Amino acid sequence: MATAQSLATIQSQAQAELELLLDVLPPRVAEILRGRDDIGDLLEVVLDLGRLPEARFPFGDVALAEEEVTREELDQLVDRVGDFGGDNRAGIERTLHRISAIRNRKGQVVGITCRVGRAVYGTIKVIEDLTLSGKNILLLGRPGVGKTTMLREVARVLADEAKKRVVIVDTSNEIAGDGDVPHPAIGHARRMQVATPTEQHAVMIEAVENHMPQVIIIDEMGTEQEAAAARTIAERGVQLVATAHGNTLDNLILNPTLSDLIGGVQSVTLGDQEARYRGTQKTVLERKAPPTFDVVVEIQSWTQVAINDDVAHVVDQWLRGYPIAPEIRYLDEDGEVKQQQDARSQGEVGPAAWEVDHSQQERGFDTGPPALNGGAPSGASPNSARRIDARVFLFGVSRDKLEVAQTETNLGIDVANELRQATLVLTTKNHYRRGAHLVKVAESSGTPVYVLRKNTMPQVMDFLRTLAKEQGLDVTTGWSSRNDSGEAAATMEEAMQEAEQAAQKVLEGEFSIQLNPQRAYVRRLQHILAQRFSLASTSRGREPSRAVLIYRP
Repeated sequence: MATAQSLATIQSQAQAELELLLDVLPPRVAEILRGRDDIGDLLEVVLDLGRLPEARFPFGDVALAEEEVTREELDQLVDRVGDFGGDNRAGIERTLHRISAIRNRKGQVVGITCRVGRAVYGTIKVIEDLTLSGKNILLLGRPGVGKTTMLREVARVLADEAKKRVVIVDTSNEIAGDGDVPHPAIGHARRMQVATPTEQHAVMIEAVENHMPQVIIIDEMGTEQEAAAARTIAERGVQLVATAHGNTLDNLILNPTLSDLIGGVQSVTLGDQEARYRGTQKTVLERKAPPTFDVVVEIQSWTQVAINDDVAHVVDQWLRGYPIAPEIRYLDEDGEVKQQQDARSQGEVGPAAWEVDHSQQERGFDTGPPALNGGAPSGASPNSARRIDARVFLFGVSRDKLEVAQTETNLGIDVANELRQATLVLTTKNHYRRGAHLVKVAESSGTPVYVLRKNTMPQVMDFLRTLAKEQGLDVTTGWSSRNDSGEAAATMEEAMQEAEQAAQKVLEGEFSIQLNPQRAYVRRLQHILAQRFSLASTSRGREPSRAVLIYRP
């Protein structure tokens, strides 16, 4: 922690640098800003030709004068700052301020954004352990959230406290400030300037080849060439810390330009046997290569971040449709780091093949209990379902029937999407008698195989009750008695058979067929069945007469 004397020195230096920025602004604008009590919170000053000058604060924008900005004022400001590069950015020597220009078609400056740059010490406290671990770290966040500020502090800590050889590839001189002498906020880290933004990837490679760094710091990666250069650096054993635009890891996975930073995504067509083995469709998305970065940090605010550690595993989970739960770290009122786990929705590519398609909710379809993830039935408390300690792989047994059986028996069980993840296999007599290769693999590996006479609801419910009894769970209580459950299962099976027959008739030429009224959860399963036949469906009427209509799209 900094001492009171060092804090006073830091504050004095920040005030002096702010004065340097005010000196390049039009005098009438600078005078108004100096008279404000909240000038210490100033974020940006915006000067657009023919408009009133504005100051941006965390609480909003404030007009600074009643007279419009003139071309002469813009020209004077341009003359007072350093040269503008290919990215239309300039700076003030030995400060962290960034001056960005907007030009017209003739190349004349018609607007200027003056961003206040401040060295904020202690901003990496929430990720200091990751920084010192030697892992490659990628910082994500929207513009202005503090990515560059945190990156600058990472460079200082690694250079001064960890005593590592740190080289900063400073494309826009935003990390270490304008001028040939870098800002003291980066400590003993060295800085390499980039002539034009298009050459950043070349300077990244040059830094590794010529200066023997242990750590490379890069700001705002945004091209495929830079992503390829980053992979080259990581493969040479150099720690990499960089930033990129994007709020979450989801944005990065879906970004075709930068997805290579987390391994890349490719479409793979599986063979029939492999698809059956995995329990998925034949065309799936998979990670293409090992990720360049080991950790992705989503900066949510100055004091809170979401951490996705072991990026390879996280991306694989996302692509398979599993929810990803980043670790949330934040600073409390006492400045102490607190941790909690965040539950996040599954991948944007859609639910896995073994889960119910929740996207139907967006089209107004009926919703029922969660998919085969152990969720409680609708109307039950989350802890009301009794859990069976097993992971079952289904071969020839309907997942819909297992889901309904869990609802009716109030017994939860996990479903494995791959045979090697399962503790038991559930199949039917027909599949077992055929001597399927998958069954032989399961038996040879010692995985128990349970065989049902038929793929029916009562058989699946009896299977769950048998497992529950073996594990000492009480199966005499639940949502209904055994007889009632049997009747409910029979009704459910009749409803699904009716939906399947209706779908067949629509495929044979009929335009639409309305089914008998059913409860909400049965209607949801009927919607799913219609979707599997590539047909459209909707619910009509009011409870208790609400029913599903299946029709050609």
